[in-house]
Amino acid sequence: MAYTIQDPAALTALNIMRGLGKDSDKIQQQISSELRIQTAADDATYWSYAQTLRTDGSSLKTIDDALGLGAAKVDTTYTTMDSLIDLVSNIKATLVSAADPANDRDKLNTTLQQYLSQLQSGVTGTSFSGENWLYNNNSVIPDTRSVIGGYIRGANGQFYPQNISFPSSSLVMIDTRDASKGLLTKDIDPGTGSGNQYFLLNANSTTPATGSQISLSDSTTPQNLADMQAVVEKVLSGLNTTAAGLGIMKNQVDARSDYVNKMMDSLDTTVGALVDTDMDEASTRQTAIQAQLNIATEAMNILNNSAGNILILLE
Repeated sequence: MAYTIQDPAALTALNIMRGLGKDSDKIQQQISSELRIQTAADDATYWSYAQTLRTDGSSLKTIDDALGLGAAKVDTTYTTMDSLIDLVSNIKATLVSAADPANDRDKLNTTLQQYLSQLQSGVTGTSFSGENWLYNNNSVIPDTRSVIGGYIRGANGQFYPQNISFPSSSLVMIDTRDASKGLLTKDIDPGTGSGNQYFLLNANSTTPATGSQISLSDSTTPQNLADMQAVVEKVLSGLNTTAAGLGIMKNQVDARSDYVNKMMDSLDTTVGALVDTDMDEASTRQTAIQAQLNIATEAMNILNNSAGNILILLE
Protein backbone atom coordinates (compact mmCIF):
# COMPACT_ATOMS: atom_id res chain seq x y z
CA MET A 1 0.00 0.00 0.00
CA ALA A 2 1.33 3.47 -0.84
CA TYR A 3 0.79 6.55 1.28
CA THR A 4 1.10 10.23 0.23
CA ILE A 5 1.92 12.71 2.95
CA GLN A 6 0.92 16.31 2.26
CA ASP A 7 2.62 18.64 4.72
CA PRO A 8 1.57 22.32 4.46
CA ALA A 9 4.64 23.33 6.48
CA ALA A 10 6.94 21.63 3.96
CA LEU A 11 5.19 23.31 1.03
CA THR A 12 5.47 26.70 2.75
CA ALA A 13 9.16 26.16 3.44
CA LEU A 14 9.74 25.16 -0.18
CA ASN A 15 7.99 28.30 -1.50
CA ILE A 16 10.02 30.44 0.88
CA MET A 17 13.24 28.85 -0.37
CA ARG A 18 12.26 29.49 -3.98
CA GLY A 19 11.49 33.15 -3.23
CA LEU A 20 14.74 33.58 -1.32
CA GLY A 21 16.64 31.97 -4.18
CA LYS A 22 15.18 34.49 -6.67
CA ASP A 23 16.00 37.40 -4.34
CA SER A 24 19.54 36.09 -3.92
CA ASP A 25 20.03 35.83 -7.70
CA LYS A 26 18.68 39.36 -8.19
CA ILE A 27 20.98 40.87 -5.56
CA GLN A 28 23.97 38.95 -6.92
CA GLN A 29 23.22 40.37 -10.38
CA GLN A 30 23.02 43.89 -8.92
CA ILE A 31 26.36 43.39 -7.19
CA SER A 32 27.99 42.01 -10.35
CA SER A 33 26.68 44.75 -12.64
CA GLU A 34 26.86 47.48 -9.96
CA LEU A 35 23.43 48.57 -11.21
CA ARG A 36 20.28 48.39 -9.11
CA ILE A 37 18.15 49.37 -12.12
CA GLN A 38 19.35 47.99 -15.45
CA THR A 39 16.18 48.06 -17.54
CA ALA A 40 12.80 49.81 -17.56
CA ALA A 41 11.32 46.61 -16.09
CA ASP A 42 13.26 47.20 -12.87
CA ASP A 43 11.76 50.66 -12.33
CA ALA A 44 10.37 52.52 -15.33
CA THR A 45 10.40 55.98 -13.70
CA TYR A 46 13.97 55.92 -12.40
CA TRP A 47 15.22 54.21 -15.56
CA SER A 48 13.65 56.97 -17.71
CA TYR A 49 15.18 59.71 -15.55
CA ALA A 50 18.59 58.07 -15.74
CA GLN A 51 18.39 57.70 -19.54
CA THR A 52 17.58 61.41 -19.91
CA LEU A 53 20.49 62.37 -17.67
CA ARG A 54 22.84 60.05 -19.56
CA THR A 55 21.86 61.74 -22.82
CA ASP A 56 22.55 65.13 -21.25
CA GLY A 57 25.91 63.83 -20.06
CA SER A 58 26.81 62.65 -23.56
CA SER A 59 25.93 66.08 -24.99
CA LEU A 60 28.00 67.81 -22.33
CA LYS A 61 30.95 65.53 -23.11
CA THR A 62 30.80 66.66 -26.74
CA ILE A 63 30.73 70.29 -25.58
CA ASP A 64 33.64 69.63 -23.22
CA ASP A 65 35.74 68.12 -26.03
CA ALA A 66 35.05 71.18 -28.20
CA LEU A 67 35.97 73.47 -25.29
CA GLY A 68 39.24 71.59 -24.89
CA LEU A 69 40.11 72.05 -28.55
CA GLY A 70 39.20 75.75 -28.39
CA ALA A 71 41.22 76.24 -25.21
CA ALA A 72 44.26 74.66 -26.87
CA LYS A 73 44.01 77.06 -29.85
CA VAL A 74 43.70 80.08 -27.60
CA ASP A 75 46.49 78.89 -25.28
CA THR A 76 48.85 78.30 -28.19
CA THR A 77 48.21 81.77 -29.61
CA TYR A 78 48.41 83.44 -26.20
CA THR A 79 51.73 81.75 -25.41
CA THR A 80 53.23 83.00 -28.67
CA MET A 81 51.93 86.52 -28.05
CA ASP A 82 53.63 86.49 -24.66
CA SER A 83 56.88 85.49 -26.38
CA LEU A 84 56.48 88.22 -29.03
CA ILE A 85 56.06 90.85 -26.32
CA ASP A 86 59.35 89.75 -24.73
CA LEU A 87 61.16 89.87 -28.08
CA VAL A 88 59.83 93.32 -29.01
CA SER A 89 60.76 94.55 -25.53
CA ASN A 90 64.30 93.32 -26.22
CA ILE A 91 64.27 95.15 -29.56
CA LYS A 92 63.23 98.31 -27.75
CA ALA A 93 66.09 97.89 -25.26
CA THR A 94 68.55 97.34 -28.14
CA LEU A 95 67.46 100.59 -29.80
CA VAL A 96 67.88 102.42 -26.53
CA SER A 97 71.41 101.03 -26.24
CA ALA A 98 72.17 102.25 -29.77
CA ALA A 99 71.66 105.83 -28.59
CA ASP A 100 74.88 105.53 -26.60
CA PRO A 101 77.83 106.40 -28.93
CA ALA A 102 80.05 104.08 -26.91
CA ASN A 103 78.13 101.01 -28.08
CA ASP A 104 79.03 99.20 -31.29
CA ARG A 105 76.01 99.55 -33.57
CA ASP A 106 77.10 96.74 -35.87
CA LYS A 107 77.03 94.30 -32.97
CA LEU A 108 73.77 95.74 -31.75
CA ASN A 109 72.32 95.32 -35.22
CA THR A 110 73.36 91.64 -35.24
CA THR A 111 71.46 91.21 -31.98
CA LEU A 112 68.52 93.17 -33.40
CA GLN A 113 68.33 90.95 -36.50
CA GLN A 114 68.36 87.84 -34.32
CA TYR A 115 65.36 89.17 -32.41
CA LEU A 116 63.57 89.92 -35.68
CA SER A 117 64.31 86.41 -36.95
CA GLN A 118 62.89 84.95 -33.73
CA LEU A 119 59.77 87.06 -34.19
CA GLN A 120 59.23 85.62 -37.66
CA SER A 121 59.83 81.99 -36.64
CA GLY A 122 57.63 82.40 -33.58
CA VAL A 123 54.69 83.63 -35.65
CA THR A 124 55.03 81.12 -38.49
CA GLY A 125 55.38 78.26 -36.01
CA THR A 126 52.19 79.05 -34.11
CA SER A 127 49.84 76.47 -35.50
CA PHE A 128 47.32 74.19 -33.82
CA SER A 129 44.93 71.81 -35.56
CA GLY A 130 45.87 73.34 -38.90
CA GLU A 131 45.14 76.93 -37.84
CA ASN A 132 47.57 79.79 -37.32
CA TRP A 133 45.75 82.87 -36.09
CA LEU A 134 48.87 85.08 -36.26
CA TYR A 135 49.95 84.33 -39.82
CA ASN A 136 48.06 84.97 -43.05
CA ASN A 137 48.88 83.99 -46.60
CA ASN A 138 45.36 84.06 -47.99
CA SER A 139 43.80 86.80 -50.08
CA VAL A 140 40.81 86.96 -47.71
CA ILE A 141 41.03 86.95 -43.93
CA PRO A 142 38.01 85.75 -41.95
CA ASP A 143 36.37 88.53 -39.95
CA THR A 144 36.81 86.65 -36.68
CA ARG A 145 38.50 83.65 -35.13
CA SER A 146 36.03 81.65 -33.08
CA VAL A 147 36.07 78.77 -30.63
CA ILE A 148 33.38 77.00 -28.63
CA GLY A 149 33.07 78.98 -25.43
CA GLY A 150 30.04 77.39 -23.78
CA TYR A 151 26.51 76.27 -24.52
CA ILE A 152 22.87 77.24 -24.17
CA ARG A 153 19.84 74.99 -23.75
CA GLY A 154 16.88 75.14 -26.08
CA ALA A 155 13.22 75.10 -25.10
CA ASN A 156 13.14 71.30 -25.36
CA GLY A 157 16.34 70.81 -23.41
CA GLN A 158 18.71 70.50 -26.37
CA PHE A 159 22.31 71.66 -25.99
CA TYR A 160 23.56 74.28 -28.46
CA PRO A 161 27.24 75.29 -28.56
CA GLN A 162 27.98 78.97 -28.07
CA ASN A 163 30.98 80.61 -29.76
CA ILE A 164 33.26 83.34 -28.50
CA SER A 165 35.18 85.28 -31.12
CA PHE A 166 38.17 87.55 -31.57
CA PRO A 167 38.61 89.99 -34.50
CA SER A 168 41.12 88.57 -36.96
CA SER A 169 42.43 92.04 -37.86
CA SER A 170 43.89 92.32 -34.36
CA LEU A 171 45.51 88.90 -34.47
CA VAL A 172 47.46 88.95 -37.75
CA MET A 173 51.15 89.62 -37.10
CA ILE A 174 52.55 88.63 -40.50
CA ASP A 175 50.68 88.89 -43.80
CA THR A 176 52.41 87.63 -46.91
CA ARG A 177 49.67 88.88 -49.25
CA ASP A 178 49.32 92.44 -47.97
CA ALA A 179 51.97 93.66 -45.55
CA SER A 180 49.67 96.43 -44.32
CA LYS A 181 47.41 93.84 -42.62
CA GLY A 182 50.10 92.44 -40.34
CA LEU A 183 51.19 94.28 -37.20
CA LEU A 184 54.84 93.27 -37.67
CA THR A 185 54.90 93.75 -41.45
CA LYS A 186 53.03 96.99 -41.96
CA ASP A 187 54.39 100.54 -42.23
CA ILE A 188 53.96 102.49 -39.01
CA ASP A 189 54.20 106.27 -38.73
CA PRO A 190 56.21 107.14 -35.60
CA GLY A 191 54.14 110.29 -35.16
CA THR A 192 57.20 112.51 -34.77
CA GLY A 193 56.51 114.59 -37.88
CA SER A 194 59.68 113.35 -39.57
CA GLY A 195 57.82 111.73 -42.46
CA ASN A 196 59.64 108.44 -41.89
CA GLN A 197 57.83 105.09 -41.70
CA TYR A 198 59.21 101.81 -40.37
CA PHE A 199 58.23 98.17 -40.18
CA LEU A 200 59.73 95.26 -38.23
CA LEU A 201 59.58 92.27 -40.59
CA ASN A 202 59.99 91.90 -44.33
CA ALA A 203 57.83 88.85 -45.22
CA ASN A 204 58.21 89.41 -48.99
CA SER A 205 54.52 90.17 -49.17
CA THR A 206 52.79 90.40 -52.54
CA THR A 207 51.89 93.98 -51.58
CA PRO A 208 54.96 95.03 -49.57
CA ALA A 209 55.49 97.78 -47.08
CA THR A 210 56.99 100.95 -48.55
CA GLY A 211 58.83 102.23 -45.49
CA SER A 212 62.15 101.10 -44.03
CA GLN A 213 62.81 97.98 -42.02
CA ILE A 214 64.14 98.66 -38.56
CA SER A 215 67.90 98.19 -38.44
CA LEU A 216 71.02 99.83 -37.06
CA SER A 217 74.20 101.11 -38.69
CA ASP A 218 76.77 103.84 -38.23
CA SER A 219 74.65 106.05 -40.49
CA THR A 220 71.58 105.80 -38.24
CA THR A 221 70.78 109.35 -37.06
CA PRO A 222 69.33 110.36 -33.70
CA GLN A 223 66.07 111.14 -35.53
CA ASN A 224 66.06 107.66 -37.06
CA LEU A 225 66.55 106.16 -33.62
CA ALA A 226 63.78 108.25 -32.12
CA ASP A 227 61.44 107.25 -34.95
CA MET A 228 62.27 103.53 -34.65
CA GLN A 229 61.80 103.63 -30.89
CA ALA A 230 58.40 105.29 -31.33
CA VAL A 231 57.37 102.65 -33.89
CA VAL A 232 58.49 99.79 -31.62
CA GLU A 233 56.54 101.37 -28.79
CA LYS A 234 53.39 101.36 -30.94
CA VAL A 235 53.98 97.72 -31.91
CA LEU A 236 54.45 96.81 -28.25
CA SER A 237 51.21 98.58 -27.39
CA GLY A 238 49.37 96.63 -30.10
CA LEU A 239 50.83 93.35 -28.88
CA ASN A 240 49.78 94.07 -25.30
CA THR A 241 46.24 94.92 -26.38
CA THR A 242 45.91 91.70 -28.40
CA ALA A 243 47.43 89.59 -25.63
CA ALA A 244 45.02 91.11 -23.10
CA GLY A 245 42.06 90.27 -25.33
CA LEU A 246 43.31 86.69 -25.77
CA GLY A 247 43.77 86.45 -22.01
CA ILE A 248 40.12 87.37 -21.46
CA MET A 249 39.09 84.85 -24.12
CA LYS A 250 41.26 82.18 -22.45
CA ASN A 251 39.70 82.85 -19.05
CA GLN A 252 36.20 82.60 -20.50
CA VAL A 253 36.90 79.23 -22.11
CA ASP A 254 38.64 77.87 -19.00
CA ALA A 255 35.80 79.00 -16.72
CA ARG A 256 33.17 77.45 -18.98
CA SER A 257 35.17 74.23 -19.22
CA ASP A 258 35.34 74.01 -15.42
CA TYR A 259 31.60 74.56 -15.22
CA VAL A 260 30.87 71.85 -17.80
CA ASN A 261 33.10 69.39 -15.94
CA LYS A 262 31.27 70.10 -12.69
CA MET A 263 27.95 69.63 -14.48
CA MET A 264 29.08 66.24 -15.83
CA ASP A 265 30.23 65.18 -12.36
CA SER A 266 26.86 66.24 -10.96
CA LEU A 267 25.00 64.26 -13.63
CA ASP A 268 27.11 61.17 -12.94
CA THR A 269 26.37 61.47 -9.23
CA THR A 270 22.64 61.87 -9.87
CA VAL A 271 22.50 58.90 -12.24
CA GLY A 272 24.39 56.87 -9.69
CA ALA A 273 21.93 57.77 -6.97
CA LEU A 274 19.07 56.67 -9.24
CA VAL A 275 20.32 53.37 -10.61
CA ASP A 276 23.62 52.30 -9.03
CA THR A 277 23.76 49.48 -6.52
CA ASP A 278 24.47 50.45 -2.92
CA MET A 279 27.17 47.85 -2.44
CA ASP A 280 27.10 47.97 1.37
CA GLU A 281 23.33 47.56 1.48
CA ALA A 282 23.36 44.82 -1.18
CA SER A 283 26.06 42.91 0.67
CA THR A 284 24.11 43.11 3.93
CA ARG A 285 20.92 41.92 2.19
CA GLN A 286 22.80 39.08 0.53
CA THR A 287 24.13 37.94 3.90
CA ALA A 288 20.64 38.14 5.43
CA ILE A 289 19.08 36.15 2.58
CA GLN A 290 21.78 33.51 2.86
CA ALA A 291 21.02 33.21 6.57
CA GLN A 292 17.32 32.83 5.77
CA LEU A 293 18.09 30.18 3.14
CA ASN A 294 20.15 28.24 5.68
CA ILE A 295 17.27 28.35 8.16
CA ALA A 296 14.75 27.27 5.48
CA THR A 297 17.02 24.43 4.39
CA GLU A 298 17.37 23.26 7.98
CA ALA A 299 13.57 23.40 8.37
CA MET A 300 13.12 21.29 5.24
CA ASN A 301 15.59 18.75 6.61
CA ILE A 302 13.64 18.55 9.87
CA LEU A 303 10.33 18.14 8.02
CA ASN A 304 11.78 15.50 5.72
CA ASN A 305 13.15 13.56 8.67
CA SER A 306 9.78 13.74 10.45
CA ALA A 307 7.96 12.48 7.36
CA GLY A 308 10.43 9.59 7.09
CA ASN A 309 9.78 8.59 10.68
CA ILE A 310 6.00 8.54 10.03
CA LEU A 311 6.46 6.35 6.96
CA ILE A 312 8.42 3.83 9.02
CA LEU A 313 5.56 3.61 11.50
CA LEU A 314 3.06 2.99 8.69
CA GLU A 315 5.01 0.19 7.00
